[in-house]
Formats: sequence, structure tokens, C-alpha cells
Amino acid sequence: MSAETDLDRFHHADYYDYDLPKELIAQNPLDNREDARLLTVNRGQSEIDHRHIRDLDQLINPGDCLVLNNTKVVPAKLVGFRTLTKGRWQGLFLEADSNGNWRVLCKTRGKAKPGEMITLQDRHGTERLQLELVSRLEDGSWVVRPHTDETTEDTLDLIGRVPLPNYIRSGNMVDADLKNYQTVFAKEAGAVAAPTAGLHLTKPLLSKLIDNGVKIAQVTLHVGIGTFRPVSVDNLADHQMHFERGSIDEKSVTRIQQTKANGGRVIAVGTTSVRVLETAASDGTLKPWAGETELFIRPPYQFKSVDGLLTNFHLPRSTLLVMIRTFGGDELMQQAYQAAIEEKYRFFSYGDAMLIT
Repeated sequence: MSAETDLDRFHHADYYDYDLPKELIAQNPLDNREDARLLTVNRGQSEIDHRHIRDLDQLINPGDCLVLNNTKVVPAKLVGFRTLTKGRWQGLFLEADSNGNWRVLCKTRGKAKPGEMITLQDRHGTERLQLELVSRLEDGSWVVRPHTDETTEDTLDLIGRVPLPNYIRSGNMVDADLKNYQTVFAKEAGAVAAPTAGLHLTKPLLSKLIDNGVKIAQVTLHVGIGTFRPVSVDNLADHQMHFERGSIDEKSVTRIQQTKANGGRVIAVGTTSVRVLETAASDGTLKPWAGETELFIRPPYQFKSVDGLLTNFHLPRSTLLVMIRTFGGDELMQQAYQAAIEEKYRFFSYGDAMLIT
């Protein structure tokens, strides 16, 4: 195989496919988040080991800095019916504008039309709210107007459902998901999917790490629906990333810079934290940032801010898997995923985790 051909394979989506037994897709989290298994990958030694999340205090050193994504998942899944025809309707809240209008994705039989009314039902099936379809946008989403005087957050809390990915119970939530699909440090509302690596961390474990001298920095990245979408084109360069909104403030930048200066490692919790850090350091120097990012990390990307990564196991042909293989080393990451499958690790959002250092 020529060097050129060898390099080309890293740019093809098929190269990031793998077979996963369906029974390894976790349908619920463990009762104790710290009991999740943790596959550790040492890039320098090319070593793979098997631990648990509760062992993180032995794996993250005093002086290291954990970077947490403090986004909060909103109950963005909407269920109802077309008021006139009674036909079923489903929606996904994406964002609200300053006028109180929402942008949503929606699905119904037949063709919805501007001006049509939707009756939204709460989690118990009670009719709660009228939603007016205003206009359809070029990307297929809709501008809609909720007929209410309540804030968007209060309205979604009343009528929204947890927006689980389809591989978890076909997207059907249970009451426990309201707590389980949220990190213990969630603060800034805006995500339609959880930053799933952070789901493993508990308040006692974080306290133990801080007592051991581990620093904590926070960033925000509001995870969008694009996180679940597989790469559907052959060449990665042709994949259109979805924008996600995020930020990192001066305090977190300073803490990370001090960690680096003192010889500590910056360990991102989740691929979403990586996207913020690498976006904010796009010119080679980490600095405060707020805005939208469409950064797609793929070979031959050179990382500028991140020394380690705590992450879940990701879907085949996903941009997140491409990022992991780019960060951890392609061959080593393939070995790690194969080991996880052989050892029957639990995969995806409610599954086990990997620590790459």
C-alpha cells in the first residue's frame, strides 16, 4: 500500500465503521454512576487496562485539571397532535429567539402548513399548550410560536420529555431519565443531548478529586442533535457539521494555563469539552471564547489544549469516533474498542467509559 493510499483511508467514513452486538447498547445507567467500568488507554506505553470510574482518584494526579461541560439538557422532545385533524405530531425543540419563537424539528404524517395549530401534551398525556406553525426554514426545521406567557424553560419543564437517542428504548423516556440523563454539575440550559462522559461523575467523587489537589475548570457547549447523526458521505471532508453554541471564560482559561505552566495535564471530560477547548485555542493560544463552533476534528488534526480525555464509547461512523481515533491513535483506539467489545463493556450514552492519557 502506498503512503498516499495509507493516508487516504483515514479520510473515508467506512474506515470508522465497526460491528457492535446490539445487547451491548446500554438501555439504563447503573444505579451507582461510579460503578461504571473504565477502560484506560496509555498512549505513551500503548497499554490498555480495565478499571472503574471510582478509581479516577488513582488515575488523575494532583495538579491535573478536569474540564467539565456544564450544559444542562432541556426536556426538548415534544409530543402532541395536529389540532384540526388529530393526526399525531412529534417535535424537537432546538432553540428560542428573543421574540419568544422557537425553532423545532417536527415529524407528522402528511404535509404541515404555516398557520396550522398543534396541541401539545405533557408527559402524562394531558393537553397543555397550543403551538402555531409559523414558517418552514431551508434546513427543514420550523419556526413555531407557543401560545403561552411562560418562559421557554418553564414551558419545556411542563410539557417536554427527555430527548433520549433512539438506541435507548426507542427514545421513550421513563421518569428516572429526568435525573439520569443530566450531569450533577449541569447549570447552563440549552442542550438537546447530554454530555455523556460527565454522567459518570458524582458529587462525592468530584469532592475527593478536589481534595486530592485536582483542579476543576468549566466550559459550556450546548450539545445539538447533530451529535447523533452518522457521517453519511464517503469522504469526511464532505461532511457538514452542525453548529453548536458554547463558551469558555477567563477564569477557566487562567486555571488551564496555570495547570500547563505547572506541568499538570488538562483532561477533558467528554468530546464536547474538547470541541470548546480546541475551538478557543484555534490560533495556538487558549483564550476566552463565546460563539458557535462547527469544528470537525479529523486526521491529521494537531491538538492544542487537551492532554487527556474521559469519554464514552461512540457510534460507528460518527464524528465523535473520528475525534477519538484522531486523539488516541488510530490503531490503539481500534484495539481499545475491540477489547471493550470482547470484555462486554456497555456502550453509548448510558454505557461505560474510557480514559485516554
